[in-house]
Amino acid sequence: MIQPVQRVAIAAFALIALLLSASDRASARTPYDGNWSVSIWTNRGTCDRGYRYELRISDGRVSYRGEGAFNASGRVDGGGRVNVTVSRGEQRATGAGRLSRDRGTGSWRGKSSTGECSGTWEAERR
Repeated sequence: MIQPVQRVAIAAFALIALLLSASDRASARTPYDGNWSVSIWTNRGTCDRGYRYELRISDGRVSYRGEGAFNASGRVDGGGRVNVTVSRGEQRATGAGRLSRDRGTGSWRGKSSTGECSGTWEAERR
């Protein structure tokens, strides 16, 4: 038979284990996790004037969530600084900027079949 002191110790251990596992999951998430719509404008170069990408941030990792042959990867740090690479075939662009809880802005630079391009981007949480 389990003594009352042992019951309390077992219950306390179970509660601590539960809290630690919950805090591990919570610390892995960032305030920026979720779905984002990103508008990209070309300011220099011969790339298309504008693009829109649907991205997802999960545990601070950026990925492309739309249809098509695009790849997106990157990271958002705890302060909202973001670095992303978007590619399709041999075309590639890198972007950097900052996110707040629901919006973000930054700049990008890349290469396409028509040459080098650069511009700005804006993001909005969906």
